Amino acid sequence: MENTTQKLFVSDLPNVERVAFYKKTYSHVAGGVLFFILVEYLFFQSETIINFALSLTQGYKWLLMLGGFMFITNYSERMMLKTPDLKTQYIAYGIYIIAEAFIFIPLLFIAISYTNNFDLLNQAAIVTLSLFSGLTAIVFVTKKDFSFMRSTLTIGFFIALGLIAAGILFGFNLGLWFSVGMCALAAGSILYQTSNLIHKYSTDQYVPAALGLFASLMLLFWYVLSIFSRD
Repeated sequence: MENTTQKLFVSDLPNVERVAFYKKTYSHVAGGVLFFILVEYLFFQSETIINFALSLTQGYKWLLMLGGFMFITNYSERMMLKTPDLKTQYIAYGIYIIAEAFIFIPLLFIAISYTNNFDLLNQAAIVTLSLFSGLTAIVFVTKKDFSFMRSTLTIGFFIALGLIAAGILFGFNLGLWFSVGMCALAAGSILYQTSNLIHKYSTDQYVPAALGLFASLMLLFWYVLSIFSRD
């Protein structure tokens, strides 16, 4: 017998079921943030882990670390999209969050050392969540499909990676305007991922949808915090 099973996309659902999917996705984003905070807290209980992470910020080691993080990101995304198995998707999401928490150690260490408290982190978190909420609202209110931004974002990220690699290899500081540009790129990524949530995902892909939103949120937080951490 021919298999006629087709994926049902969120955009085809009745309004009530679409809202349920959105709530499920954003609850997973919130859960990812809480898990990130927990893992980060556990990392900061170990001086060995902190020193190891800080040692990787020097020269080519940081480039290797970024490369490893990109590999984990790509692996997690592919694992999620290739399998409908929810357990596997959660494992991939967890792996990504742990990797994200590790790569954040140096930046958080600098931010905490800069003020000797968590004021800077709180300020950056408030700004990040405000921007994230505003950008999300734009997509949901306008219902606009931002999938056209994919090629622009891809080119932008490749340019950014090239500049980061050049800065590491040749020892120059990318400066404030690079961080501002990366915030703009992260904002574009949030618009794109939120648009995908509405228009592109099937009903069983709320965990992959959460991963895309979480990754964009953390990218924005990284560069907002970078700006706040400058003298």
